[in-house]
Amino acid sequence: MDTLTQEKRSDVMSRIRSKDTKPEMLVRRHLHAMGFRFRLHSSKLPGHPDIVLPKWHTVIFVNGCFWHRHEGCKAASTPKSNVEYWNGKFERNVARDRQEHAAWEAAGWRVIVLWECEVKKRLEFLPELIQKR
Repeated sequence: MDTLTQEKRSDVMSRIRSKDTKPEMLVRRHLHAMGFRFRLHSSKLPGHPDIVLPKWHTVIFVNGCFWHRHEGCKAASTPKSNVEYWNGKFERNVARDRQEHAAWEAAGWRVIVLWECEVKKRLEFLPELIQKR
């Protein structure tokens, strides 16, 4: 049973952003400071990657642990109410992620996935991941 009214739950969910999240902004600032130039959220590209580095043939997805089900992460918990709905939603998200990443890799692009909980730890290694050939 949800502890919030339907209107309040709708209000809370409407405030969850898919673009310009704090972890994503942190990655973008870091990349820009390191001299990388990139494109953002191109709706013409499959999967709408958060960051596209065309020169390096690399796409970066900054995934939220909850929505994209980061294995072993405490933030990837399942809500106690409406469990069947949430499990289905999470399964669809993970399947879609796999398909999009496979499509990018099949097209010859490098796919980097940064998890929300690990962004700060992995920023220093990001240039190496991008430039690796």
